[in-house]
Amino acid sequence: MPQFLLDWYRFSKKKAVKAQLENDKLKGEIITKEDLIRQFKSIGLKSGDHLLVHSSLSKIGFVEHGPKDVVEALLEVVGPKGNLLMPNSPNAEYQLHYIQTLDCFDVKNSPSKLGVISEYFRLLPDAKRSAHPTEPVSCIGPDADYYTEDHFGELTPYTSKSPFYRISEKGGKILYLGVTFDNAGTNLHTLEDAVDNFKFPVYSQEIFDAKVRLSNGEVLTMKTKVHNPEQSKKRKCDGLIPLFEQKGILKKVKIGKANALLVDAKGLLDTMIDEYHNNGVTMYTPNGSE
Repeated sequence: MPQFLLDWYRFSKKKAVKAQLENDKLKGEIITKEDLIRQFKSIGLKSGDHLLVHSSLSKIGFVEHGPKDVVEALLEVVGPKGNLLMPNSPNAEYQLHYIQTLDCFDVKNSPSKLGVISEYFRLLPDAKRSAHPTEPVSCIGPDADYYTEDHFGELTPYTSKSPFYRISEKGGKILYLGVTFDNAGTNLHTLEDAVDNFKFPVYSQEIFDAKVRLSNGEVLTMKTKVHNPEQSKKRKCDGLIPLFEQKGILKKVKIGKANALLVDAKGLLDTMIDEYHNNGVTMYTPNGSE
């Protein structure tokens, strides 16, 4: 699609969403923080959880105080002994296009392109952000250092030292709030690094040097791979939902007006590895292959 048509479509969509939210407000269909706390608990979230959240605020409906209410509700539900994580990549397009034009990823200042909830969370004083230039994650909780401090320097952002892998290691949960695997399937990539010689060319051949400005202002350079756009176009991520639902590691839930998915992170990774070896299941072949 030509860029001007894409821009027009995005503008029209945002305008329609804004009008719908204003209509919800006028009709008194206002979702409060207390509503969210109650609903988060009703789907099985609890104190002490390790929880990674992908989100779309507009899909929830008119939230009284916007992203603030969503984040505060999540933090209250997981409690001081729990850990809340949110991916906040500064890139919403193909990684290759992003890395080719990247001057420097600034851990402290590069904004999230993954929605207003992730950006609000990133800016909180207690949030620690990992320093990987393509897929950073912020965390608030007693294990924030464990989740974020080893992400810098990893050749791909989904290794065993990444927040995406470690949420599985900790037996945590992943909440897809108003989004699905098709537009927020980051954890599915952990499979590709967890097995030897993954059978699809998911990464471009070139290895890039990326500048990263750490939170203390120091600028370092690290090497990173990025996804191969041609392979990325072949993803069928939502095709995996029936399998995960059948295995009992995914349940469909509702928060406000948003359809949501609640996923067992360890079950997700274990199932992907098992199904890959036994049935050839991947995000590119959700029904299996030889």
